[in-house]
Amino acid sequence: MFRVAILAAALTATVAHGGEPEAADNVLSLTPDTFKAHVGQDKPALVMFYAPWCGHCKALKPDWAVLAETFTPKDGIVIAKVDADAHRDLGTEYGVKGFPTLKYFPAGTTTAEDYTGGRSLDDLISFVNGKIGTSKRAKKAPSAVVDLDPSNFDAVVGQPGVHAIVEFYAPWCGHCKALAPKYEKVATAYAGERSVVIAKVNADSHKDLAGRFGVTGYPTLKYFPASIDGATPAKAEDRAEDFGGREIEDFVSFLNEKAGTHRDAKGGLLPSAGRLPAFDALVQDFLATTTEAARKAVAEAAAKLAASAVAAEKSAAELYAKVLAKAAEKEGYVAKEAARVAGLLSSEAITAVKKTELMLRANVLAAFTAPPAAVESASEDAEL
Repeated sequence: MFRVAILAAALTATVAHGGEPEAADNVLSLTPDTFKAHVGQDKPALVMFYAPWCGHCKALKPDWAVLAETFTPKDGIVIAKVDADAHRDLGTEYGVKGFPTLKYFPAGTTTAEDYTGGRSLDDLISFVNGKIGTSKRAKKAPSAVVDLDPSNFDAVVGQPGVHAIVEFYAPWCGHCKALAPKYEKVATAYAGERSVVIAKVNADSHKDLAGRFGVTGYPTLKYFPASIDGATPAKAEDRAEDFGGREIEDFVSFLNEKAGTHRDAKGGLLPSAGRLPAFDALVQDFLATTTEAARKAVAEAAAKLAASAVAAEKSAAELYAKVLAKAAEKEGYVAKEAARVAGLLSSEAITAVKKTELMLRANVLAAFTAPPAAVESASEDAEL
């Protein structure tokens, strides 16, 4: 009997078109039989009339679910939905001519007020707060994507040495919502890179800012190459380049080429990250030595080479030099340090930047254990 009850519940949750079960949420689903039992009673109601096949309805659905999580009947309002494709008479009764149509019903009446505000989650929450006298905010998941507006755009995008990709979006745009989870993964992948910023601008709220960059549709993605020592134009308008990628791999490949990073699509570092051919050769010389004096000589050579390294390779070169110096002083240092770094990387408490530093260190330490052919291959990758 228990299994039968579960099956029945699952079938009840099946949409009228398509036969796929809907994800559970706090939105009250209304039909002609239940509509007036919840609308026109002692609480006001905000109702979405939708069609399961409607793209704009699907785009609004996640925010509507969050709205229902933010405001429950205990707060004094009902957040509901009606499948107006399955229940066309009910939609017609309330003047529904397109999807989604949002209607607000004050307490005690089934006479609707048209909702004409914005469709973003913040717009919806602001509307409900205004109607019931609350000051709630939605619980939003932490994001690695940087929010930009006219007050911080130029400061963030114009940072010396920083490569930026900026998405100009509209909260109601279905294509923007489809891109959002992929864009978040890209931002998370590069959260540990000081030279890369993944950002977004609400172009619907900041039309003048979007206009500076000729944004006419959503989403529009712009790449801003690093402004370094006057080598590139200082003004953001003069540096902006169109970027047409939409898949995570597109972003990763593009940024690795432009910013000189070595990320994979999951946010990890490629084995080539931080590896320098000249220092890999010194590591092989170090491993081939048999005396303490010879090892110290290699470590000293590495220190001198690191001192003259170009800026782009400075930190990696210094890391090689430090590891070689320690390895020359302490027997077994590399193995112990590799184990220590692996332990730290297993922690979820470290920041993205610290994790990147540790992964770079792990890559350099790997040069001491990889066979020469593997080291050579990694070095070639680093040169690409």
